[in-house]
Amino acid sequence: MDIIKELNGSELVMKICGRLDTNSAPQLEQALMESVEGVESLVFDLAEMPYTSSAGLRVFLKAQKIMNKQGSMKVINACEDVMEVFEITGFSDIIDIQ
Repeated sequence: MDIIKELNGSELVMKICGRLDTNSAPQLEQALMESVEGVESLVFDLAEMPYTSSAGLRVFLKAQKIMNKQGSMKVINACEDVMEVFEITGFSDIIDIQ
């Protein structure tokens, strides 16, 4: 998995490329924790992420909790399979998915 980070003022876009699973979730969590200070808007671009496991969902939940305190978070470009996971788990009710 690769993570491409783009900081535009107080908005951070994190593009996830590849599978988000038990092996790669710690990498995303580390990148998040290193980059989120001072960020008011966090955007996860999932256009190139075909899969997420429960470990990946945990990182999204952690990110949402952080951003609830300092701004907003949204997920964009989720593929059909990932969107289905968000809907089945109820994440689509607590995360802004566009």
